[in-house]
Amino acid sequence: MNSLPDKTDLLDQKAPPAVPDNVLQALRLLPELCNAASEQAALELFWRAVRQVGADSGVFISAIKDDATRTSIRSLLACDSRWAIEYSRVDWHDHDPWLRHALDSQAPIRGEELPLRPEEQDFIGRSRTLGFTSTFIVPAPTCFGGARFGVLVLGSRKPERFDGSDYEMVRIVGRALAMELHDWLLRAVHDDLVERSRITAEELELLRHEAAGHTSKVVGATLGIKPRSVDYRFSRVSAKLDAPDRRTAMRIARLYGLI
Repeated sequence: MNSLPDKTDLLDQKAPPAVPDNVLQALRLLPELCNAASEQAALELFWRAVRQVGADSGVFISAIKDDATRTSIRSLLACDSRWAIEYSRVDWHDHDPWLRHALDSQAPIRGEELPLRPEEQDFIGRSRTLGFTSTFIVPAPTCFGGARFGVLVLGSRKPERFDGSDYEMVRIVGRALAMELHDWLLRAVHDDLVERSRITAEELELLRHEAAGHTSKVVGATLGIKPRSVDYRFSRVSAKLDAPDRRTAMRIARLYGLI
């Protein structure tokens, strides 16, 4: 027969650590971020979340590899505007160790733990002078692997800011924030592409046929038109998506969530 635990045993058990109020406040911002109606609203919420976790700066970068030679970069920047100017001017995305880490790993990491390549030293050195003396890097992976991924970087002017006792809490919030930022930005990119390309529901259905591996003959039989007409429609939708061929157009549509 099992006996009830002694009262002193219960008192000796350690209570779970209380969640700091600033962490709770940061988590409460996430539903608002998910429903942000504009980039300005999303950016303001991002700034608030950065400050709640005790950071000075934050950047979120999303990368979509449209094809083998072209990568689209979108970002939300809660940091010194000079950092953003430098990133664009110097084409830092080509030598960005934060993006590289997100491409290679799904694990959050502190900046001092990240091995650097020689060509990345200038990026890190300049970033340290602009609010990223210490950093916490959080990948935001997707089901598309290296074709579509993101990275959140929280920065502080204080050395070893992310080595403190609250690191585990910051890690949890950082992961949640990274995924919400990525979801929001991908929706924004999707909407921008739909508006810019003026792609129609019929054209998206055509790309679904391509994704299913259907030939022009099969598509034509389904739509009741000639294969030559199918080819013409594919060339038109490829032009709308700035793609060299129908296969690439289908891939772009999938990466941007159109199909």
